[in-house]
Amino acid sequence: MIDFYTWSTPNGRKVSIMLEECGLPYRVHKIHIGRGEQFSDAFVAISPNAKIPAIVDPQGPDAAPMAIFESGAILIYLAGKCRRFLPETPRGKYEALQWLMFQMGGVGPMFGQTHHFLRSAKEPVPYAIERYKAETRRLYGVLDRRLAQTPFLAQEYSIADIATYPWVARFDWHQVALADFPNVKRWFDTIGARPAVARGMAVPQ
Repeated sequence: MIDFYTWSTPNGRKVSIMLEECGLPYRVHKIHIGRGEQFSDAFVAISPNAKIPAIVDPQGPDAAPMAIFESGAILIYLAGKCRRFLPETPRGKYEALQWLMFQMGGVGPMFGQTHHFLRSAKEPVPYAIERYKAETRRLYGVLDRRLAQTPFLAQEYSIADIATYPWVARFDWHQVALADFPNVKRWFDTIGARPAVARGMAVPQ
């Protein structure tokens, strides 16, 4: 059984969705980031950057336990373990990986800054709010143009979609109307209808 260390954030939910999609047994360990539990020595031994999520697989690729941190790396690892959600053809694989990196390098960091300055900053910072809201809308536009061409971010449902969905699920936090991005809305509704996604989004309870 995989040990899964998480909290109720988009990055944590990427991995819970993937675990549910793969049907892998796992045990949830809540790491309350508001209380600073991510900085405990025990957790840092698993996740050196003191960030959730992280997993420990007692049956790693060489049959020995393996700890993995960074949500994108965990998704790639789990895709290899269950042999699903990462296309096997070279073209399909790299297409999915580039959209996964788009999420890791763009959607996550920029949406996260929008969350911070709209919801958590101690005082309003108009320049930062406008900067990150504008970049967030630009990224929604990139997604919308891509999803006008194909049902999913790659040619098939993949870890790229699994990574991106929990961030788009907070569109209200971004002050974005999904109706402004109809292809994103169609994709969002399709992904959200998957039972494993609904289960993964509810972790941790």
